[in-house]
Amino acid sequence: MPTMPEQIASHLLIWAVALFIIKHLLSDFILQTSWMAKGKEQTTGWFAPLLAHIAVHAAGTLLIALLLAPQLAWLAIVDLIVHGLIDRCKTLIQKRHQLKIEQAAYWWLFGIDQTLHHLTHLVFAVWIAAAASLA
Repeated sequence: MPTMPEQIASHLLIWAVALFIIKHLLSDFILQTSWMAKGKEQTTGWFAPLLAHIAVHAAGTLLIALLLAPQLAWLAIVDLIVHGLIDRCKTLIQKRHQLKIEQAAYWWLFGIDQTLHHLTHLVFAVWIAAAASLA
């Protein structure tokens, strides 16, 4: 784990955050097919659609890392695992409580899911900026 330098390059932090926001929009909404979205929430047969979805996220993280801090390319694997855990937990909670789109709790859960993804990306962005500042 890299140490946090006293100062980090603010331009790298800003670029990393911006790229992760765009990556999330593309991966979670534009590039996610209905097969992925519906399939990952099924009781059975959920693994392949979830894996496809999180692989798209991991590919985006890999591209960002290679662009800004190639030594942190392994963050793609971390993203694969963390994103998969967040999405799977959301699905299990949604199913356990039988949450429907009309219910406020459905949207609270959706908001928590999205916030966790963005916080993960913020950590990645700080890590990338810190690592690039040390190089």
